[in-house]
Amino acid sequence: MSRRTCWMCKKCRDGSKRPPSNLTLEEVLQWAQSFEKLMATKYGPVLYAAYLKMEHSDENIKFWMACETYKKIASQRSRISMAKKLHKIYIQPQSPKEINIDSSTRETIIKNIQEPTQTCFEEAQKIVYMHMERDSYPRFLKSEMYQQLLKTIQSNNS
Repeated sequence: MSRRTCWMCKKCRDGSKRPPSNLTLEEVLQWAQSFEKLMATKYGPVLYAAYLKMEHSDENIKFWMACETYKKIASQRSRISMAKKLHKIYIQPQSPKEINIDSSTRETIIKNIQEPTQTCFEEAQKIVYMHMERDSYPRFLKSEMYQQLLKTIQSNNS
């Protein structure tokens, strides 16, 4: 992992440091109940993104988060700019952080970014979400990162 390690990761690796005081054992245990619950919390996506970065597959979570931001863009001009950026970084074949989507979804996006709507990346976002849920999420729950955080919070609550 790069020198710019997230603050959460540093805390998780060093058992003597405490996790954020507003991160509860309940929240961390909820993450193991479902991927949806992990993604719906404040710190879950942050820690999951750090895990994916260590796994060298953080393009999925970055794309998913960028799509969440994209959907909130009201200005057509800003939406066009962001759509082109998302295409260049994640959709275009051989792009720096190309995501794994089928060719028909890729082609639909390429057509739609000429006049992008708030939903033009929706199908790709669903595919990426499914990949994360089925592939990386089970490994995340077994990871040293998650297990160490869980131990640290449990011992702090004792």
